[in-house]
Amino acid sequence: MSEKNGKKCVYITRRIPSAAVELLRDRFEVTMNASERNARRAEIKQALKEAHALLCLLTDTVDDEIMASAPNLKIVANMAVGYDNIDLKAATKRRIMVTNTPGVLTETTADLTWALILGVARRLVEADHYTHEGKFSGWGPMLFMGADVDGKTLGIVGFGRIGQAVARRALGFGMRVLYSDETRAAAALERKLGAKKVSLETLLRQSDFVTLHVPLTKSTHHLIGREQLRLMKPTAYLINTSRGPVVVEKELVRALKDSAIAGAGLDVYEKEPKLARGLLDLRNVVLLPHIGSASTETRTKMAVMAAENIVVALSGGRPPNLLNEIR
Repeated sequence: MSEKNGKKCVYITRRIPSAAVELLRDRFEVTMNASERNARRAEIKQALKEAHALLCLLTDTVDDEIMASAPNLKIVANMAVGYDNIDLKAATKRRIMVTNTPGVLTETTADLTWALILGVARRLVEADHYTHEGKFSGWGPMLFMGADVDGKTLGIVGFGRIGQAVARRALGFGMRVLYSDETRAAAALERKLGAKKVSLETLLRQSDFVTLHVPLTKSTHHLIGREQLRLMKPTAYLINTSRGPVVVEKELVRALKDSAIAGAGLDVYEKEPKLARGLLDLRNVVLLPHIGSASTETRTKMAVMAAENIVVALSGGRPPNLLNEIR
């Protein structure tokens, strides 16, 4: 087994919070792509010739070809909750452990979801630009009128940790909460959050705000397309802080242009970092650069959790966030 200076080797695909890097450097030989861009496939493959562990991001595709270039690889630690960027079946076949970072970004992502709800409803970005550009000349009764949030109906698609956290915040706004999910939440939780399970169609028809919190799977890919958008109220808003490909982006652009819905708030995109043609030209959409978990506290927790998974794995143990069983 290849080692440097008697230590096992770890490769990190992008600069991450220093607490996690130092945790790894205390024990292993660490190489990191310190540039402000994603590591290229060729760079990852070259680094993995000696690496025993890979700490990667959701933007890194770790497929069988990548893993084939890594004869010593024992673990792929994804600094994300989702892991559809990793070929889990290929990793298991090659006896490579795969881990993620669940739980730590729930509240931060729920906060950002609410920032988008309020931002798009009250036209905050438009109003901010207007003021920065020196156009504000005084209060006006028709100036930047938006929509109220208080007392409206919130539809939550996907009622896992983040969806429930979003619902909990809705209590303060006196909202009616609908949710759709494959499984029903416990009755006690429904009562606590004032949430009612309905079909996706009913949710889309009745909600004033529709917010997406599903993982990216075969069943959720393009879950929201032309048909679903046309079910929504013309006064409704779509919020997506889950995964970009859940929405057919060109159909969303069309719906926004046609005023089929009132607006949207997006933190993720179908072909990220590319945006669908016409999306940037629209005023009724708030566009963020995938910052759902981007608080100092949360990103540090995520990075440290990924690093801790590596420490346990390379020490011969079972990582706490293991996604596949290696026999």
